[in-house]
Amino acid sequence: MAGYIRRVVDDELDEVLPQLPAVMLDGPKGVGKTETALRRAQSVWRLDDPAQLQIIQADPTIVTKDPPPILIDEWQLFPAVWDVVKRAVDADAAPGTFVLTGSAASRTTTHSGAARIVTARMRPMTLPERSDYEPTVSLAELLTGTRGPVTGTTSLSMSNYTHEIIWSGFPGLREHSGRALRTQLDGYLDRIIDRDVGEVGHRIRSPSKLRAWFTAYAAAAAEAVSYEKVRDAATHGHGEKPAKTTTSPYIDALTDLRILDPLPAWHPGSTHLHRLTQTPKHHLADPALAVRLLGLDAKALLAGDSGGVTLPRDGVLLGGFFESLGALSVRVFAQHSEATVSHLRTYGGEHEVDLIVETGGGDVVAIEVKLSTTVDDSDVRHLNWLEEQIGNRVLDKVVLNSGPQAYRRADGVAVVPLALLGA
Repeated sequence: MAGYIRRVVDDELDEVLPQLPAVMLDGPKGVGKTETALRRAQSVWRLDDPAQLQIIQADPTIVTKDPPPILIDEWQLFPAVWDVVKRAVDADAAPGTFVLTGSAASRTTTHSGAARIVTARMRPMTLPERSDYEPTVSLAELLTGTRGPVTGTTSLSMSNYTHEIIWSGFPGLREHSGRALRTQLDGYLDRIIDRDVGEVGHRIRSPSKLRAWFTAYAAAAAEAVSYEKVRDAATHGHGEKPAKTTTSPYIDALTDLRILDPLPAWHPGSTHLHRLTQTPKHHLADPALAVRLLGLDAKALLAGDSGGVTLPRDGVLLGGFFESLGALSVRVFAQHSEATVSHLRTYGGEHEVDLIVETGGGDVVAIEVKLSTTVDDSDVRHLNWLEEQIGNRVLDKVVLNSGPQAYRRADGVAVVPLALLGA
């Protein structure tokens, strides 16, 4: 397939497909799931094609009769096909028989696919997947705990990172720029609000209110702010605030569509850490969507302009979007290493760590994301505090920043430009 850019998730699929009968690629629309799945499929059923959908509706089992691997694209448009695949797996389907793709969690699916259909999450492209950025620091290596040297240089500036934030990690948008890119992003957002939420079983009576909530979450990028703060931003200027039961469908719809991608709070298990908040950090699937919802451009972001939007946050927007870009990359790389990602924040905010990458054994790499080009003692104090609390469970301490060079500080903290981090 000419022009295909190999993704980190390709390695995961190459490993699991020869051993498992059914794998689902899950992620927001436009993230590249179909193109990735097509590289492995011999037979294809596209449920967003009305003609093919009609055939499957008449006889859902027809999807099991083609030569494998069988791709069922956008399965959630006819959830009954999920049960067909599950029954085929129960009947000892061979490894690599089914690849499903989905852009939403269907509200009408009645049976879990646990232990039958495994899921691989697919997110927008990381920086190394987007262009000629050559990573020199591996998250997998950081997870070994050897704390070896980190090296490498990059010429990317603050302006370059801002450009990447705006340009998006959705593959189909990378060929556009300027007005064409903005038009494509506007169309993507309009489709989510006007069409996609209905396709997955949500009834939203007021698209304008959904957009207001969407925009409020965009403004809260990389912040662990409360529901009330997001609500106040979404309903700024309204005297009477809506009840949570009224607004929860907005949150559910955007989360089900994989457009909201909240970062959960860390549950440290058996350690003596306590008084940790359980509020997730708010991220959109791609920070470019957040920038577009707020109507901003590179000049406004670099100048610290919020476009007149009420912000449920303390920090500057560009810093939040840079952290979202960092979180996107780290989550992709951590999935490659079978690790999970969360964040840490104590009640009152005395201590917080932007990203906690945790292994199956409970050890962690603690990561701060800083927009600045330089790192000082104040930028690493929370990392060193965490190591004081849990000792050798901290495999490594890292600051991702926008500087030119990767190096280790005397206190052991690895300073890594975001462009140099890879799987």
